[in-house]
Order: sequence, then C-alpha cells, then structure tokens
Amino acid sequence: MQFKRLTDLDLRGKRVFIRADLNVPQDDSLAITDDTRIRASVPAIRHCLRSGAAVMVTSHLGRPTEGTVRPEDSLAPIAARLSELLGVPVPLVVDWVDGGFKVESGKVVLLENCRCNKGEKKGDDELARRMAALCDVYVNDAFGTAHRAEATTHGIARHAPVACAGPLLSDELDALGKALGSPRRPLVAIVAGSKVSTKLTILESLSRKVDQLIVGGGIANTFMAAAGLPIGRSLAELDLVDQARRIMEEMNARGASVPLPVDVVVANELSAQARGNKVSAEEVRADDMILDIGPRTAARLGAIIAEAGTVVWNGPVGVFEYDQFAGGTRVLAASIALSSAFSIAGGGDTLAAISKFGVTDQIGYISTGGGAFLEFLEGKTLPAVEALELRAAD
Repeated sequence: MQFKRLTDLDLRGKRVFIRADLNVPQDDSLAITDDTRIRASVPAIRHCLRSGAAVMVTSHLGRPTEGTVRPEDSLAPIAARLSELLGVPVPLVVDWVDGGFKVESGKVVLLENCRCNKGEKKGDDELARRMAALCDVYVNDAFGTAHRAEATTHGIARHAPVACAGPLLSDELDALGKALGSPRRPLVAIVAGSKVSTKLTILESLSRKVDQLIVGGGIANTFMAAAGLPIGRSLAELDLVDQARRIMEEMNARGASVPLPVDVVVANELSAQARGNKVSAEEVRADDMILDIGPRTAARLGAIIAEAGTVVWNGPVGVFEYDQFAGGTRVLAASIALSSAFSIAGGGDTLAAISKFGVTDQIGYISTGGGAFLEFLEGKTLPAVEALELRAAD
C-alpha cells in the first residue's frame, strides 16, 4: 500500500486536521473509564505541535443523533483528559464545520463529536468539502473507522490539499500488510467465534492464503460436524456444514489444512460452576456441549504455531472467561508469545484473552481496529485507506 505519512511532511505553519479515534468508554457520570485510545492519539498530536502546526482534532463518540449534541455525546471529558496528557490547554470547539474559530501555530483544539454533524455518516460530499477547507493537511489516525466511508474518514481525504496517514494508522497498515501481503511462511491463522456465518467471508478469504487455518469456538464445532464428528448440543450452524467442508477440501487440495480438535473439554451447561470433562473428539455425547479444545489438541496447535513464520489471531478457542474452559486459549496465547513468528492479533475477545494471560508485550502487533481489522482479513477495500492511496501521488 502506498500512502503519504504524517512524519514525512513539513508541517510548520500549516493547519492540520486530525481524525482520531477517541471513542472511549464512560460511566453513568460520563467519567472516562479507559483512556487507552486517548493516550494512543497523543503521539500524532504532539508531533504536529512540535512541528509548528495549528492542530485541529476530532473524533466520534458513541452513537449520537445527527444534528444534536446531547451531554453524553460531547467530547468535553476527552478534551479535559487530552489537556492533561499533552500538558497544554485543549479548548473544545462546538460549531466548527464552517470555521469561525482560530487556532494558532503550536496550539491545538478539539472539534466536537463529528458524528453530530448532519451528513457525516453518509459521507456527504458538501460537508466533506467544508471540512477540507479548514485545513492544509488532513491526517487520518483512526484505523478503527477506516472501514467507514464517512465525511471525516473518506470524504475529506479526497478534498483536502494534502491527505496522509498518522502513526497509528500507518503502523496498523504496515503490520497487516506484513502479515497478509508478504508474510513469512508458514502463515497460520486462528479464527474463532460463536458463528461461522459472521466470519464466513473471512474464513473463505484466509483459506486461500494461509498454510494452516485453526478454527475455534462455535466455528470449530461446525467444522467438526462437517467432518462427521459428534458435537452433541454444542453451538454450531449445521446449515453451513457444506461451506465448512468445501473450505477443508479446497485447502487440502493445495496442501494446506484445517487442523480439527482430537480432544475437547465438554460440560452439560455453560456456567462458572460447570464441571469441564476432557474427552476424545469421537466420544462427545448427545447431551455434551463443547466449550474448549482439549490438552492434546492444544499441544498439537502449539506445535504448529511454534513452526509458523506469521500468525494472525482473531478469537479465543474456548469460553476463556471461565477457568475450566480457558486452557486451550491459554496454551495458544503462550505459544504465540513464545514463537519467533511475527504475530498480529485483533478483536475485542482476543484482546481480553491476551490481557488475561499476560502476553500483551509478546504479541508482535495488537490491532485496535475491531470491524476494520475483520474487513481487512476478509480482503475488503477499506474506504478511508483507499482514499489515502488515491492521494498518494498528489
């Protein structure tokens, strides 16, 4: 992928518009409960300030109704936290689309919740042009919204004098490109979740690229059923066994594979009190629910990961929230952490598992993208990234 990078530009005296991802969780009193995304946005802002730019930053927050700004929609708490992190005042500008505010070189302002502007989510071109008129340089530093063709993620990039990627977006695209564009082999993908239907296109896309496709959760149960293994009362989508079987057959035909469980952990119910029983994959009973992979399977998958050149991870392979069903995900997390492979992981449950098992610092790259990460895995074109690529030669 070719795109301009913020760090390569001369910003002195320029008006810089940064689309960040400051969509942080808040409690009922609107106090920020996790400022990770705000802290992650600081490097781009600080770089622009040190370069002598006049800096404008905006983001979405929550799911506001366009045309109104309710108290819970306001970026006021984010402005206060950003000011603390940067060590400089960060005024909040409410009505900003048509200008009417000033920001001096070396200063920064936060522009109120961009999704409160009418036409933002639909990518209204007139709105995008008005926003583009505010700046000399547009910076997208919000990978989490890169799959959205909105005015501040896609439209403004087409009309601003210069459009580039900030460090967060650049790092994300570099990592994803390294993992999927030119991976070190063998390439191993771990895709797990409750339903095949929600990740079918991801599975189909990856099945054509990877050497080993490890499946987990309800997805693995569907693949097991497709292979003729008993799954009892386990979560599965039996109407998709044909698609699962086709993926396995196509991978086998080119010398790749979907390594299915040889043993599993089952229970009669899903609860914190449920007793987990380890059984062979051929011995799952009619009233059993498969809630994790077994130790022999975990060891086999760990060996595959140990030999990998690249690992892409999306989804825990068991109900890791309960310790009795967390063994498989724990082993895979440790295997990835110890592997010499380049690893990239994404998805909310995956990040929670990485945190629980203490391997955050041993994962090559942790994607913050959520939906954008999944769509990249599917092979889809991300509108915000495409807009930057089209402007690369300008």
